[in-house]
Formats: sequence, C-alpha cells, structure tokens
Amino acid sequence: MDTEGAGGEREAPARRRGQGELEAQVLSVLGEATEPVTAAWVLERLGSGLSYSTVITILTRLHAKQAVTRTGRGRPVLWQPVANEAGLAALRMRSLLDKQSDRDAVLAGFVSVLSADDEELLRSLLAESEPGGGDAPGSGPGAGPDGPGRPGAAPTDRPEG
Repeated sequence: MDTEGAGGEREAPARRRGQGELEAQVLSVLGEATEPVTAAWVLERLGSGLSYSTVITILTRLHAKQAVTRTGRGRPVLWQPVANEAGLAALRMRSLLDKQSDRDAVLAGFVSVLSADDEELLRSLLAESEPGGGDAPGSGPGAGPDGPGRPGAAPTDRPEG
C-alpha cells in the first residue's frame, strides 16, 4: 500500500531486503575495518536507518554461522570478520549440506547442475586441495584419501559443528 507523503506525492513502501542481504552488507562493512570494531562502528557505516539492536542481531547470527568472531566479555564487544561474502555463501552451503541425510545425493545433484566452466573450476580446486597436489599413486579423477569415489570425503575430514 502506497502512502502519501508531504506535498501530496506518493511514497513507495520500503523495499524488503533479500535473504542474507543485510548479513552481506554487515560483512562488507566489517571487511573495511583494519581491526576488530564495535557494533556502533558498523551501524555508523551502514547508514541505512537500521537500529542498533538490528545490527547486534545480524552480528550475533553471523557469529553463530562462524562468519565473524566476537571478542570481549564486557563492553565493548568487538567484532571481526572471518569470512567475506563468498565465505558466507560457502558457510550457508555447508550448513544446508549438513542438514541433509543423503550427502551423496545432494552433492551429486549439485554437481549435475553446474555449468561446464564451474565444474572444471571445482575439479581444479579439488585437485589443488589434495595432499601432495595429486601426485600420489592412485590419485586422479575421483580418487581421494579413501581411494576412488568421493575426493576428500573421509568422515574424519569433516569438522564437527
């Protein structure tokens, strides 16, 4: 519903942010800092009419996602990014994957919808992450620490969380 502002002109309703948009903005602002900063520092730089409590809520959510660290028990609490926007997207992907009972099916489905360029990029990233750069006997496409199959997917390789 549009509202009428001063002078009779119509004002458009406030645009609702997309999921994760505010988190990305907070991470971007934190990325500009050269040292851990307060929530007030973040709020000042966002300059988008947000309340202090909203910024605290977003920082707390990012902390729960391990995208930021929090230092100090008293006041002021200082915040620092662990992940940038790409890192936050990766954390979200990992969180979604962790909630699935059939990880193999989810990963297979993900790979099946990648473009050829993205698939090649993923293959090169996996090859770079292999111990010894993939020079070990038995290494190659589809070979990981458990032999052929799921590269790097040994259950002991997964951090708890």
